[in-house]
Formats: sequence, C-alpha cells, structure tokens
Amino acid sequence: MSDTYFDDENYNDGFSEDSFQEGIKLVLWKRLFGYALRYRLDVGLLMICALAVATAEVAFPLITRSVIDAVGSEGAGIDLGFYAALYFGFCLLLGVAVGGFFWFGGKLRNHVSHDIRRDGFENLQNLSFSYFDFRPVGWLMARMTSDCERLSNILAWGILDLVWSITMMLGIAGAMLYMDVKLALVVLSVIPVLVWMSLVFQKRILGSAREVRKTNSRITGSYNESIMGVQTSKAFVKEAENLNDFGGLTDKMYGASFMNALQAALYLPLVLILGSLASGLALVFGGLEVVWGAITAGTLIAFLTYARHFFDPIEELAHWFAELQMAQASAERIMSLVMAESAIQDSQAVRQRMAVTYRPGLAIDGYDNAINTIEFRDVSFAYDVGGRILNNINLSIHQGENIAIVGSTGGGKSSLVSLLCRFYEPSAGRILIDGIDYRERSLHWLQSNLGIVLQSSHIFGGSVAENIRYGDLSASMAQIEEAANRAGASEFIESMEHGYLTHVGEGGSSLSAGQKQLISFARAILADPKILVMDEATSSVDTVTEQYIQQGMAELLKNRISVVIAHRLSTIRNADRILVIEKGEIIESGNHAELMRAEGRYYKLYTQQSLAEFAQQSELWQQHTE
Repeated sequence: MSDTYFDDENYNDGFSEDSFQEGIKLVLWKRLFGYALRYRLDVGLLMICALAVATAEVAFPLITRSVIDAVGSEGAGIDLGFYAALYFGFCLLLGVAVGGFFWFGGKLRNHVSHDIRRDGFENLQNLSFSYFDFRPVGWLMARMTSDCERLSNILAWGILDLVWSITMMLGIAGAMLYMDVKLALVVLSVIPVLVWMSLVFQKRILGSAREVRKTNSRITGSYNESIMGVQTSKAFVKEAENLNDFGGLTDKMYGASFMNALQAALYLPLVLILGSLASGLALVFGGLEVVWGAITAGTLIAFLTYARHFFDPIEELAHWFAELQMAQASAERIMSLVMAESAIQDSQAVRQRMAVTYRPGLAIDGYDNAINTIEFRDVSFAYDVGGRILNNINLSIHQGENIAIVGSTGGGKSSLVSLLCRFYEPSAGRILIDGIDYRERSLHWLQSNLGIVLQSSHIFGGSVAENIRYGDLSASMAQIEEAANRAGASEFIESMEHGYLTHVGEGGSSLSAGQKQLISFARAILADPKILVMDEATSSVDTVTEQYIQQGMAELLKNRISVVIAHRLSTIRNADRILVIEKGEIIESGNHAELMRAEGRYYKLYTQQSLAEFAQQSELWQQHTE
C-alpha cells in the first residue's frame, strides 16, 4: 500500500468493496493473529485454561446422569462420596481455569494492544509527507485509539472464546453421540439452519460496522479540527455552522450504529430460538425413548442439559463472529496504517549497500559523507492532485553558497525545497548530490544532514533546553546555551523564571511566535547541518530580533549549502544568489544588485514591498508624534 490520495467518503484503506462484502478476510486475520502468536506461552496457557473449562462443563451432566441412574438402580444403598469428590474436583478445575483464562487473556490483550500501537506509530514515522497530505490528524488518531482497542479485545478474548466454544461443542456432540446416536442427530439437526442464517447476517453486520468505523474516524477528525481552529471559528462567528456540520456527522453515526445494533439484536435471539427448538426436540423424542425404555431417565436429563448448553458456545461463537465482522472494519483500517508503505524509501540496492560495513569517513550507504554540490536536472513535479507545480528546473547549488528563493504564492518555492529535502521526489528529471542521483543515496543519510526552520516551527511540550536539544540529543547544556546565543535566543531564555529549564507548555503555548522561532533557530544551529533550509523563517519575528538572527546566521552559513525562502525581501539582500520562481519556472537568477539593475520581476517585488514598508513606518511615526 503506497501513499495515495485520500477520499474519506470512498476510501477503503486499500481493500476493495467487493472483497469486503465477501466476508471474513482470512489473510488479514492471519496477519493480525500473528501479533498474539508472538506470545506463544501465554496463548498456550490460555488455550489450556479454555480446554479445562470446556472439559469441566461437559463432565457435569455426565456425573449427574451417573448419579440419577445409580439411584434408580441401587436406591438408598448408593455411595455418593465418589460422585461428590468427582464433582468437587471438576468444580475446583473450573474455578482455577476461569481465573487462569481471565489472567492470561488480559495479559495477552495488553501485549497485542501495545504491539499494534507501537508498529503503527513506528510506521507513521517512516511514511513520506504525501501520506499526510490528505489524511486528517483525527483520522489517524481514531486508528491508534478506538480501532486498536477494539482489535486487541477481539484478538485476545477471541482466541479464548474460539477454543472454549469449539471444545465445548465437540465435547457435547461426542457425549450425546456416545449416549444415543439417533437422539443426538435430532438435536444437531438445527445446525444447518444456523449456518445458513449466519451467512445471511454476516454481510449485513459487516457492512454497517464498516460504516460505523469510517464515520467514527471522521468525527474524531472533526473534533481535532474544531479544537485546533477554535480561535478562527470564534473570530468569524462560525460556531453555528460548525455545530451543524458536526451534527450531520453524528446523525450519520447514529444511523449506522442503530442499523448495526439492530442487525446484531436480530441475529443473537435467532440463535437462542434455535437452541430452544433443539431442547424441545430433545424433550419430545427423548421422553418417548424413556417411555419405550430405550434410554434411562438420567440419559434424558443429561441430553436436556446438553441440548440447552450446546447452544451456549454457539451463541458465544455467534456473538464472537458478529464482533469479528464488526472488528474487521477496524482491522482493515489499522492494517492500512501498519502496512502502509512510504512513497519515498531506499531502493533495494541502497539497502543492500547499507548492510555492508564501509571504512571510516564514508556515509552509511558507502559514498563520501561530504555534500559539495546539489544539482537539479530538468526537474518537474506534480502532487497527486492537480497539475504540475514545477517545470523543467535546472539549478546547481555549491557548498558555502546561500541561495534565496522568492516569488508569488503558489509559484513553487516550497515545492522546490521539499524536493531538495526529499520529502517528495521529482515526477520527472533528476536531483544529483555530487553527481549521484539522490535516490541512490540513503534517505536517512540525506535527511540527517538537513537543518530546517519553518515559518511555524513546532515546539514540543517540555523545557526550553529539551526543545533545543532535539537538534542533537547528545548535546551538553553548554552546547545548548551556545546554540541559543548564536540564534539570538539566549537573552529572552535567561530572563525566564527557570531559564533553560522553563517548561513551555503544550505546543509552546507560553511562548510568543517570535520566541518559538528563535528556539527553532537554536535547534537548527545545534544540529550543525550540511544543508540548511529556512522557509520564511523570520516572518514571525520583529525587525530587531531579525537583525540578531542575521548576525548569528552569518557564521552558521559558512561552508554549507543554505536555501532561504523569503517573503520579506530586505532579509535576503546579502544572498549569494536570488532565484525568482513564477508558475513553476525560474524566471530570474542573480544577486540583489544584478536583479535590481535588470528591473524585472524581482525589481518590481522589491520596490513594491519597500514602498509598503515605508508607508507603514511613516504611519506609525505619525501616530507616535500625535
């Protein structure tokens, strides 16, 4: 499963709707039960407990039959001590086994839940950016929470129910056939009807369950979006519209859940009706056989007991089967996440080369560790949806060179940088690092040599020091302080109550936008990357703070490739080369002086922005003097 366009209405997580309607997917469940089989000892002990419970429950009617027949033949002279001891022994076995399967079942459930969540999260870290382009956060969260919880329950307790039910049914069927073949066949005659009924219901239950899980994912996504955008909603007074949209989702969830519950409510009572029918048949035909002397009264009582209990495991299996079908919707969605393959990954040749030990000084993939030149050759790019973003880009960037990229919104600036970082790969053309196509190099090697400062860099919950140390987890406090100083962040950090140990809150909620950006700069400096990318990184800081950053960055940019996307053109005047990108093409290239003399697109952009800034400053000065 590779990264694909996400359509929540029609998306089936890589499984076709036709195959879904066919019923239980054995390949899918085989892979899922593999999570339980990682803990073979626990599974084995769980199965032993289930077998012990079934054996004890099958034995009780046989003991009762023996006692009744013995009383009938021996009268008051019967010694009940043996039967009492036997009954007590099976009661003790039943108690220990029930306690055991609750213990091992719960333990197995926790193991399975842990492993599925771990594998899902691990795979999420490896997926390319295109996977997240059309998948809301809530959509992913639903899979890792409610879907995972449901699946771990069915896997752990499903094994218990399956083993117990099958053992119980086989034991009861064997005991009935042993006592009276004809009467046993009468009782078992309802099974074909049960099988037919199960096949009729399974598609309907599975279809409605799938709709429930899909709608639940959309509701979770809506929750997340509403919380994240609460300020925007309030600013534009859109609470009523949001409530109306959310109400539509909950109505759809209610309808799907009601239909699913109705189908399950019809299915299970029908199983009980068949069980009652079987007991009635046993009573009628068994009573006649007692009258005719074909069987004893004890055998009839045992048959009635077995006929009533024979459908207990069937009822349990029916419930488990319904749960299995409903859980399959969750299973499909979980496995679509666990099994999703990144659209960008190392080729087989690269992985084989990485498996070989190379001499010191070389990268993990066997090539030279240095990055001297990056070259774009006839590079074009388009996202999964929409037309081309970049057209036939040809560009060379050398070590120590500072490249600035400017242009209109949507022109392709960020897409060019994303290709450079290999967050996406070219739709056509090649990107070479020191003459080697970067698809022949290790993805980890390239991205571990990247330092990125975005327009809105993410700040993690924790202390300031922990956020800066994210650039190099082995960094000492002295290195963290040096990086903060070079980024111009040390002044505001040291003025905080606990300095570098100050907790910034979730998402850096206690920091201003400018402070967050300074911390992200310090993080990038600490990483000491060979390639530094800044995507409008100074747009959220004031002019004074920006000057501090520029002073600190001057040293950082030495002897490394740096690419800056800038909206504020005054910040890139000292760039070695400025590229103007419009409609996916490089229309101008040169330094600030050269482009100003050319009086082209850059000249117009710079002039317009300078006039706007001058007018804004004049207005502020006038307000100040008044």
